[in-house]
Order: sequence, then C-alpha cells, then structure tokens
Amino acid sequence: MTKQELNYWMIYHEIHQMKRDGSSMRRICQKLALNFRTVKKYLSMSEQEFFQRLESQKHRYKKLAPYEDFVKGKLDLFPETKSAQMHDWLKENYVDFPTSCEKTVYNFVMYVRQKYSIPLQPVNRDFFPVEELHYGYQAQVDFGEYTMRTCDGSRKKVYFFSMVLSRSRHKYVCFSTRPFTTQMAILAHEKAFDFFQGIPELIVYDQDSVFLHNENYGSLLLTKEFKAYANIRNLTLHFCRKADPQSKGKIESVIKYIKQNFLYNRTFIDIDTLNDQALNWLSRTANIMVHHRTRKVPFSEWQIEKQYLKTYFPMPIDCNPYLPYCVRKDNTIAYKSNFYTLPEGTYKGKGTDVLIRVEEENIHIYTREKKLICTHMISNDKGRIIRNTDHKRDKEMKIHHLLDQIAGHFKQTDQVKKYLEMVRKTKPRYIRDQLMIIRKTIESFGSPDVFKAIEYCHEHSLYDAISLKSIVEKIIKSQDHQLRQSEDLKLLVAPENLKRVNAKPLASNIDDYENLLSN
Repeated sequence: MTKQELNYWMIYHEIHQMKRDGSSMRRICQKLALNFRTVKKYLSMSEQEFFQRLESQKHRYKKLAPYEDFVKGKLDLFPETKSAQMHDWLKENYVDFPTSCEKTVYNFVMYVRQKYSIPLQPVNRDFFPVEELHYGYQAQVDFGEYTMRTCDGSRKKVYFFSMVLSRSRHKYVCFSTRPFTTQMAILAHEKAFDFFQGIPELIVYDQDSVFLHNENYGSLLLTKEFKAYANIRNLTLHFCRKADPQSKGKIESVIKYIKQNFLYNRTFIDIDTLNDQALNWLSRTANIMVHHRTRKVPFSEWQIEKQYLKTYFPMPIDCNPYLPYCVRKDNTIAYKSNFYTLPEGTYKGKGTDVLIRVEEENIHIYTREKKLICTHMISNDKGRIIRNTDHKRDKEMKIHHLLDQIAGHFKQTDQVKKYLEMVRKTKPRYIRDQLMIIRKTIESFGSPDVFKAIEYCHEHSLYDAISLKSIVEKIIKSQDHQLRQSEDLKLLVAPENLKRVNAKPLASNIDDYENLLSN
C-alpha cells in the first residue's frame, strides 16, 4: 500500500469514527478541512466499496501516459526536478502536448516517481543554533498581513510592522489598513525605538522594496527616504539574502506568533482600536509570558537590555509628506497601478506636476503651492480610472453669474430667472450640472423654443434640466412634422389662376347638336 492510499484509508476511517461519535457533517468538514460532497460520498460507501474505488483509480487511463518514458528519463537524470519545470519541458519538447493544468502534471509526475521508485531529493541545508548575542546588539524587523473579520461579517485586510530585540525577545508591533510605505516604516521605527527606550547597534531586514531598490550582489541600493533616515539615526543595517527567512528566524517566529495568538479570531473595529489592543497584548502576554526558547520573561530581560541600547531622542518625522507626481496629458496621475483624474485644464504642458498626500484610504492632490485640488478614495484594484464626476465641469464661473448668463439669452429675463431659481431650489446639490445642461440646450436649439419649454415646465412644475431638454426636443419635433405636412400639400391649379375659379364656361345650345345628327 502506497503512502497516498494509506492517507485515504485514514481519512475514510476518521470520517466514519466522527459520524459514530455523533458529529454532524458540517463539524466533520470543519474538523478535517474536507469538502461537503467528499464527506457525504465517503459516508455512503462501505469498506469494500471504498477499496474497490481505490483499486479502480490505479488502473484508470492517464491523460499523460504517452509521455511516461520522457518523464522517467528526466527524473532518472535529475531526481530533484519539480513538476512545474517538468511541465515546461513537456511543452517545449512536444508541440502537440495537450493543454493540462499544473495539478494534472503534478499528479502524473508523482505517479511516475512512485512507480519507478524515484524519490524527490530535497536540497539539504545544515543548520546550527546561533549563540545568544550580547545585550543591545541586534534587532530584527519584518512585515506581515492578515485578513480579519469585521463587526458586520465582512473581511478587512490589515498590515503590520514588527520589531524584536534579539537578546531579550522584547517585541513591538503596530498596524495599518494599507501597505507600509517607506515613510510609514520610518515612523514605525520611531515608535519601536520609543517603545524599547533605545536603539540597537544593528538591525536585520529582509530585502523589502520599502527599504531597498536593489541588492546588486551585495551593493545595497537603499530608497532615498530610508537612506536619509538611516544616516540621521546612524543606524547599522544588515539585509538578508533573498528567500532566506531562516537567517532572521526570531522575527519570523514573532510574525507567526502575532497571527496565531493575537489576530486569530479577533474582530476588526477600527485601526486605532486594533493598535491599542496590540499594545495591551504586548504588555499582557507577548512580553510577559516565559519565552519557550530562552525560558526567560522578555520584559524582565528587556529591563537589563535597555541599559545597553543607544540613547533615543524623539525626532519629528513627517510620515505623510507631499510627494511630487507628474500630470499626464489626459489630466490624470498614475498612482499604485491606477489612474486618478484631475479637473480639466490642470495639465499645462510637459513638466506639469502636482503634490499628493496619502491619508489612510484617501489620496489628496495639491498644487505646487499646496492648495487642495481634489480628493480620491484609493482603489485596491489595478488598471482602473478613478474619476470625480465634477472634473469635466466649467468651475470658473460662479453659480449666480451662470444664472445671469443663461437668463440674458431671453427677452423675458425675470420669468426665466424665476424658473431657474426653482430649479436651484429643487436640485441644490446639482445646480451647476443642471445649469450647464440648460446652457447647452440653449446653444443647441435656440432661445425661442427653449422659452416655450420653460413656460410649459413652469406651468406643470417640472423643475429640472432633463425635463426641459425633453420638452424642447418634442417642440422641435412637432414643428418639423407640421412643416413636412405643409410641404406635402399640392394645389390642383396654379396660384396665379386662382382668380379664375368663379368664371363660368360658355354653354352650347342642344338644338344645334340635334340638327347636325338629323342631317
């Protein structure tokens, strides 16, 4: 019996045992992390039926059977080959290779390994316990993210920054509702140093884009903001190799601990409440409980370690600076793979730029003089155009000036103004949009017909631009219909001969015709 078959039998018997103990199907699914249909199918089968099913699966036709020799040959030469790479080799060497999902190829490769006893040879790496560093020497930093449930049952993703002192295992964590930027990470460092009441000699990081542009074989290219901060604080930095979490195992354990002990099954209320709860958790559990490795209390060890930390003086950090962004010729800026619109006319030619400032879930856009232009809600999607509905409006003219301009198209100025004021009263939030539609209607159809429509709307209490435009269109359509009817009317006689209509024709004597016929 193969290992896979043994696993199937264990699951089968576990399902039936839980059913005999009185567990519901829902409970079985949750406990064993199985699909409802799978549990239902296994419960309906006897042991003999389940055995026959496993046997039938051994001999069923495999879609990739024609490629068995190729896969076996590659595995004999390179036993460490992964199924994803084997999938690419099959597509490369066989033009007619059928479309197959990754799981199908994985199952077939595992089948070939079991059939010919070709085990996957993992790359072995030797590990040794690291000696405890002296007090105040090192701290480790990393980021994490977690999806929480809110009060209304929806989901909310939160992001967090954590730092741990390597000797004492004293921990710090802070949360945000959006991914950490360089400025946010700098502010988190300041909060951590304040929490620890000092700064360690060395800080260990992963190669995160928040801190690094590129590693370039050991030549670290820091981001501009973080490099300036590190110089001001005189920090000594160490960046681990890519894909090497074991080199900073202490902070990796802290990230896992935060997720499983603090965040698991916790309800998200708001970000301030979550940060308050985190600080309470640190003082109540994370830094008070005995550490499983050192067998010491982190808080007590920190009381010793803080004497060896470099002195910390608060430094004002603007975690939310004004960042310059180039304006595109379609009056948008590109931010985080989305495009955010600006009012028409913002683009003044090549080199036009604006300042942006991000606050929680909103992005505020300013002029170079730091005058607010507009505000957008940040989208988590990619490739979208986020548009404010008023960015195509003509904002240069004030409302009362616009009212006077529209009324000036008519001789009946007072009557039109009364109608426009009623529109303003009915649609106060959208009065500019309403007036712009009315102005455009006048330009399209002319003031005489628009005034007829205004009279009709005023009489029937229709105080909105759409109704006015619709009435004007009906008036124009009715006039066109009457004109076509008049053009289709044809006179039987010419207009210049209408004066002869009452003339009487000459009449002959009937006796003359009778004499002609008799002769």
